[in-house]
Amino acid sequence: MSLAEGTAAVRFARTVVEQYVTYHTTPSSTLGKPFQIKQGVFVTLHTYPDHELRGCIGIPLPVMPLEDALVESAQSATRDPRFFPLTTEELNAIIVEVTILTPPKIIAVKKPTEYPTKIVIGRDGLIVEHGFYKGLLLPQVPIEQQWTVEEFLSNTCMKAGLPPDAWFEKDIKISQFSGQIFTETTPGGPIKETRLDGSDH
Repeated sequence: MSLAEGTAAVRFARTVVEQYVTYHTTPSSTLGKPFQIKQGVFVTLHTYPDHELRGCIGIPLPVMPLEDALVESAQSATRDPRFFPLTTEELNAIIVEVTILTPPKIIAVKKPTEYPTKIVIGRDGLIVEHGFYKGLLLPQVPIEQQWTVEEFLSNTCMKAGLPPDAWFEKDIKISQFSGQIFTETTPGGPIKETRLDGSDH
């Protein structure tokens, strides 16, 4: 996705957040053809300037057009159950981040000890599934937390409500995906693409 398209995605997500929090309405569509393709997406809200997590909800699988996924994710991020619902007073003190996801692919291994060799920090996000349990962590999380691959696996298991060593179980399903990250630099301000190798565009 180009920077112009990423910028449009973030601007749209902010409009969704603002209208939903203020009026409980959804903005009319202004996005073009690329946003009609089914794609997974996460919308993350951070406080500004402290950059603390304020909400992060998404649609991990490409089950609906990106535009619809953006609406649902942005609205849901304002009422992330881990936090109090976002208020109108906070709208000028948050930055909006959008992560466009590739379709997840199951990591094929002969034995669980091979998982760390198949995962690259800074490239991969992870989904862990075991029965009714499911957890997802975005590619930027292990970088922000300075985790090793093993810690990334363990924390994704815990996100799924499983023990940290559940990734050693033979019947566990682990998938990897990548993401393109576009974020405001200030509330409602300029938008950049964040590369997980540390470079910004």
